[in-house]
Amino acid sequence: MIISASRRTDIPAFYFDWFCQRLKAGYVDVVNPFNRKQVSRISLKPEYVDCIVFWTKDPAPMLKGLDALNDYKYYVQVSITPYGHDVEAKLWDKKDIISTVQELSERLGRERVVWRYDPILLNDHYTIEGHLEWFKNTLESLAPCVERCVISFIDLYAKAKKNTQGLNLHELSEEEMNTLAAGMSDIAKGSGVTLQTCSEAIDLEKYGIVHGACIDGELVERIVGKSLNVSRAKTQRPLCNCVESFDIGQYDTCIHGCRYCYANASLERARQGFDNHNPNSSVITGNLLGDEHITLHE
Repeated sequence: MIISASRRTDIPAFYFDWFCQRLKAGYVDVVNPFNRKQVSRISLKPEYVDCIVFWTKDPAPMLKGLDALNDYKYYVQVSITPYGHDVEAKLWDKKDIISTVQELSERLGRERVVWRYDPILLNDHYTIEGHLEWFKNTLESLAPCVERCVISFIDLYAKAKKNTQGLNLHELSEEEMNTLAAGMSDIAKGSGVTLQTCSEAIDLEKYGIVHGACIDGELVERIVGKSLNVSRAKTQRPLCNCVESFDIGQYDTCIHGCRYCYANASLERARQGFDNHNPNSSVITGNLLGDEHITLHE
């Protein structure tokens, strides 16, 4: 069993103490986002969990609590992008986040820290040239710390279009994607960092950039040290190469304030979810009411 923590919210940044409490309790409850009475109770006992995959934009809160994970295999994906507070309203200075990733890698090793350059967006301020310059400078700091960098290009879904009004973003053309890919590939040559895409239709293999996976079965098996009977995730987007996992997050609970985020209806809704967090609850926000149908997964 692989635990995803989480596509839906930033557990390491905002809920890591709660997560450690759930490890002690041995389970976590996840409410169906479309029907609150349907709850999955997912075992977190070490004997049932093969690997945990963390997703975060700020792993600093994890550093003081890594001992809680001693009985588990895991890796950490960290999104680091060049955007300022006009796009990522509540994030710390990127230099501080990079320093945290460097420390995290020292403690975990390069294979267990993944850099996500995600999503790549363009407007009059965030240009192709600006992306390549920022990528070059950041890669110099992160190359000793990571084995791979996962890139993706922004998809302007209806929710993203609404929340990014005023930024004047556009869907990237194939020409723009190819220009970015070629430039990033040239920069990465000799760095020891491989580039992969996430859920992208475009073929960039001529630049040495392969279709990757965030919940990567091969990487999980490397970290776990054995073969696992894992299959491709059926509920993700058609272009997603991730293997099956249980996501323990909850939508509308991440308060980084990233304008492009698909996991929040709005920052206001996310703030409400965050404010309703009970560190002693089995769910991230609120509490179970007692009328739920609970299905156990272990």
